Amino acid sequence: MSLEPTMLIKNISLSPMTKETDFIQHGFIYIKSGRIAAVGEGAYPTPYEQADKIIDGAGMVAIPGLINAHTHTPMSLLRGYADDLPLMEWLENIWAVEDRMTHEDMYWASMLSMAEMIKSGTTTFADMYFGMERIASGVEQSGLRAILAQGIIEGKIAVDEQLASSVSLVENRHNSASGRIQTMLSPHAPYTCSPDTIKKIIKQAEQLEVGIHTHLAETRDEINIIKEKYNNSPIGLMEELGLFTRHVIAAHGVYLSDEDIEILRKSKVGIIHNPKSNMKLASGIAPIATLLKEGVTVGLATDGSASNNVLDMFEEMRFASLLQKVSTEDPTSLTAYETLDMATSNGAKAVGLEKEIGTIEVGKKADITLVNLQKTHVSPVNEVVSHLVYAVKAEDVACTIVDGQILYEKGELLTIDEEEVMWQIDKIQKKLLS
Repeated sequence: MSLEPTMLIKNISLSPMTKETDFIQHGFIYIKSGRIAAVGEGAYPTPYEQADKIIDGAGMVAIPGLINAHTHTPMSLLRGYADDLPLMEWLENIWAVEDRMTHEDMYWASMLSMAEMIKSGTTTFADMYFGMERIASGVEQSGLRAILAQGIIEGKIAVDEQLASSVSLVENRHNSASGRIQTMLSPHAPYTCSPDTIKKIIKQAEQLEVGIHTHLAETRDEINIIKEKYNNSPIGLMEELGLFTRHVIAAHGVYLSDEDIEILRKSKVGIIHNPKSNMKLASGIAPIATLLKEGVTVGLATDGSASNNVLDMFEEMRFASLLQKVSTEDPTSLTAYETLDMATSNGAKAVGLEKEIGTIEVGKKADITLVNLQKTHVSPVNEVVSHLVYAVKAEDVACTIVDGQILYEKGELLTIDEEEVMWQIDKIQKKLLS
């Protein structure tokens, strides 16, 4: 890992995501002790030439590091497994394999996901899974920023045992890795956790002063199940139970009434849009344009590799924008800037980290992605933000920086041994799936 106390990125175009008009055509970013110390247009102060690391950004654009606001990193092991099935049947197939996975298997699968995310410009991810202590070790090594939550599902393992494991994660890992690791509690979904379990988790979250990460309103089946059991919508039920008294990351939000949307707005819930996963599992199309218009905070995510099948946030942005346009029959729906905002600034708000990341401005953590625009599929560069959403590919990422530390540069991962990860995954795949 590159550990320069000071860094100068010069000759760089940048979209700081502070507001749409704040685009710098030719500027610089100066980083000191992991934070952005200066951002400017034109010439940089001469003393900055003494920086420990200097990156010439000619032909590149700098954006805030991308935020993958909902994923399941160990599911990289299940990429391409049980494809082309509806959600509930798909889940049964996935859970059958997960029951056989060890925490060591989950560690290596999460490392595969982290390598993929770093190479494609993601600097922060929100993860919900099991074996989270080992995954936290991987985050610490990788240099990424993460919000980790141990998923709780009623079933074979007693809820109290699962909750105790979740509490242990919070006590051991919250604010660890120099503050890069945050933790939450996680009832998997309203259809896998009873109201009593959810109330128990809420009470524990209050005591620990942490947020909650869950799935909500993902499919018609879920809506029907909750309506039949509780005569309510998933959103209405969660409000009734008090879930939204904590900061909540709520993945999906596909089926929402006007009343649901108002609850989400007033409760400042971070709804996380997963367009590719929702399309692949035929879950439906979330009303993202409406949510944004009504003032709901919306982030963007890939979901897990088993339902995507890649962790490429550039591709996710492209699908998100195009899906809203075709579903609303309005080409102005979910513009390129609004889409990039969901993956950066608005995404930071959705996961509760807007004071630290999501924009390129003085005082923020230096989580920055540099994208090479000198590619045939991006040429000519008529409009940079448009190209970032509609043309750029994951492999166009030139450099990924977290906390002022370089994790990926010139095609090389600096914190993860990619060859070892691939070897371990091949061995695990043969054991579990062959």
